[in-house]
Amino acid sequence: MITRFSICISRYCSNSQKQCAYEFNNKSKIKIILISYWQQVPITNKMSRPEHLAPPEIFYNDVEAQKYTQNSRMINIQLEMAERCMELLMLPEDETCLLLDLGCGSGLSGSVAEDSGHVWFGMDISESMLKVAKEREVEGDLLLGDIGDGVPFQPGTFDGAYSVSTLQWLCNADKSSHKPAKRLYTLFSSLLACLGRNARAVFQFYPENVHQTDLVVSQARKAGFFGGLLVDFPDSTKAKKYFLVLMTGGAMPMPPALGTENSQINYTSKREKMTKGRASKLVKKSREWILEKKERRRRQGRTTREDTKYTGRARSGRF
Repeated sequence: MITRFSICISRYCSNSQKQCAYEFNNKSKIKIILISYWQQVPITNKMSRPEHLAPPEIFYNDVEAQKYTQNSRMINIQLEMAERCMELLMLPEDETCLLLDLGCGSGLSGSVAEDSGHVWFGMDISESMLKVAKEREVEGDLLLGDIGDGVPFQPGTFDGAYSVSTLQWLCNADKSSHKPAKRLYTLFSSLLACLGRNARAVFQFYPENVHQTDLVVSQARKAGFFGGLLVDFPDSTKAKKYFLVLMTGGAMPMPPALGTENSQINYTSKREKMTKGRASKLVKKSREWILEKKERRRRQGRTTREDTKYTGRARSGRF
């Protein structure tokens, strides 16, 4: 059976590279061999999501791992997301906590925990990323492992857990034995066991569609977590960020989201959105249309002029 990974090899490799990647047995079935060659080949495509190109342990090879030490844009995004996760964890002030970094990668998010005065333990599936973390001489301990197989720690070990740009990988099946719902439940149930009382877990991730967000939230609640989904800057296309905020000590109010007064997501069907759009459609260039457009720009954080009595007023011809 040809997997998505073998299709990726056929699409992005030359003929000589295919010979290194494939081995044909007597029954003419393709067998994929993970060899050291993949540690030197960048698997990138600007038009596709990373999880669609290859499994994480293959995608994050030596070439991709080095970007997290050389690409300033990627570094700044990782640090910014990690800082937001620290805020949502709501850890006690003036107290050192032991935190679990799921998908720690090169240790960038762990450095944020260090700056906040906490101790962290990192877990990642990519050997190349962990090698970069060791070269950076991070203070946290590192573990090579797949979080989809569960978190192998004693009950009540950690005071909190966080993850940056990792959870969406579990929503894809890289092997025939991988079931996204089962792997997510395994992660959340084992994570719940190793967290202390009243601890929190925060996952920043990039869902592909609403079905993935529903799947993630439902499996977390099935495992016994409280909490839900929080979206920062929901009205902005570029600044929108998804956070799964999980709580162990019972249902508590969700922290406020950035860029809006509403911290909850209202799921509306496509039919309801279309019906509402037809009913409230405004005449273009009218005063109401202009005011609504300006208000939308304010919600997106853009600089907008204040409303006056002259806003939307038609000018005379002699002006």
